[in-house]
Amino acid sequence: MIPLRDDNPTRRFPFVTVLLIVANLAIFLYEASLSDAALNAFIATWGLVPARLLAHPGDAGQLTTLLTSMFLHGGWLHVLGNMLYLWIFGNNIEDRLGHVGFTLFYLAAGVAAAFAQVAASGSVDIPTIGASGAIAGILGAYLVLYPGAAVVTLIPIFFFIEVARVPAFLVIGFWFLLQLGNGVASLGDISSGGVAWFAHIGGFALGLVVAALVALWERAQRPRYRSSWR
Repeated sequence: MIPLRDDNPTRRFPFVTVLLIVANLAIFLYEASLSDAALNAFIATWGLVPARLLAHPGDAGQLTTLLTSMFLHGGWLHVLGNMLYLWIFGNNIEDRLGHVGFTLFYLAAGVAAAFAQVAASGSVDIPTIGASGAIAGILGAYLVLYPGAAVVTLIPIFFFIEVARVPAFLVIGFWFLLQLGNGVASLGDISSGGVAWFAHIGGFALGLVVAALVALWERAQRPRYRSSWR
């Protein structure tokens, strides 16, 4: 299933979501302008390398890559797919958390995703890059806060393609099951690179927790009225 858009209106313009998309695309265009050697050096410098982080956990440069790696991508499909999900689901989470809250949440989800991948991969010396972990956090939050929202989705069925409105909990639930299944399957060969499945799982888990806390806090803020029968 490929989401195209949701039918979930927002009250304010998603400035942070748009800025994140612009920043990711701008950095990727810069990557595309580099030679192969320069690109490899750029990713090796600013990507998250689990082995280096574990070897030097207090090094400021290595800690910085927890953030910078979130803005690097490995190809057009990688960056455009991530930005599509960010645009569809990010605007509603930004609307719910506010611009500052959403910024902090996005970065926290990306960092949580990075730590989850490091924990799963151990001392692997392959750079981990991409915004997928942070966006997975957004999906986790969306699942909690807007489970019934309609998502216009492209559904391939053999040689045919259907476009249907599907509840968010089905679209995101299907996505998460894929991440979980692939993550478990990759455990025996995680050192060879490929998709950082556990980054997706870690970011998603943080999104679930934060959104659940937000929902509880909002419920506690609602006024409670006492009534009596006459």
